[in-house]
Amino acid sequence: MGTAWIAERLAAGGEIIIDGANGSELERRGVPMDERAWCGPSVTTHSHVLKEIHKDYIAAGAEVIITNTFASSRQMLEPAGYGDQVAEMNTKAVEIAKMAVKESQAEHVAIAGSLSDASVQVAVAGSISDARADKRGLDSKWLQPQVLKATYREQSELLVEAGADLLILEMMQEPEVAIPAIEEAMRTGVPVWVGLSCRSTNSLEELVMFDDTDRMFSETLDAVTSYDVQSIHIMHSPISDTTLGIQALKKQWDGAIGAYPNSGYFERPSWQFVDIATPEYFADHVAEWRNMGVQILGGCCGLGVEHIEAIGIS
Repeated sequence: MGTAWIAERLAAGGEIIIDGANGSELERRGVPMDERAWCGPSVTTHSHVLKEIHKDYIAAGAEVIITNTFASSRQMLEPAGYGDQVAEMNTKAVEIAKMAVKESQAEHVAIAGSLSDASVQVAVAGSISDARADKRGLDSKWLQPQVLKATYREQSELLVEAGADLLILEMMQEPEVAIPAIEEAMRTGVPVWVGLSCRSTNSLEELVMFDDTDRMFSETLDAVTSYDVQSIHIMHSPISDTTLGIQALKKQWDGAIGAYPNSGYFERPSWQFVDIATPEYFADHVAEWRNMGVQILGGCCGLGVEHIEAIGIS
């Protein structure tokens, strides 16, 4: 159906509901996670479960569903031993989403192809400390500028060629990673959404990058808000910090804003469902974000179908 309806609704000040998590929802439904590639390989091993997740989100009110490709870039799959399946996994993820839309007989459901921050993908394979060590040079080839450009170009093209209606760049943090991701995604010609992740300091006075508390979130905002993307989101951030992120973003961005937080935490190789926000708690914060002018709403890791059902279209 294309994405003209998305642009029209956003321009008119309307809302769009997106889905909740894929990776943690797969785990919730008993799908084992790969020790290194997390949920990426599940598109080939448990495609039927993934399709049902997409369909459940659509039934819950999601109008944009995100492909299960957060962990399917070459820099994620190749070190895990799946380098020869990069094209297959990305293509199949889009095909599964397309089947879910068709079987749901939904009129307005777009498919967003997910790409993620390369350094976060390292974190998914291990711990945050492992990711920082990697960025200090243990496996630095994946963070070299030309390699980043090549891997983002490859995955962007694969997703769009398979039929993704738009591209969503998730957990973008460091400008040196976010910029090549944005530039390569924009080359495809489809709409690009950018998801930024942050967390507050102990004093709650400053926001820092989600995985690097030594770097300020404002550094990312300065870089990303200079690009003419369709929307910018605060995502995969704690619910309370998402509010702070929205406030910071609004000071530098007058385009469409989205919000989809996480709840719980990651511990190799699985998402830990500890102190997950209730649908009611989540809905209360969504109401606040709506009052702040947020137009695109959904959930990330830890937040599932019941959370999307709870927010609906206002």
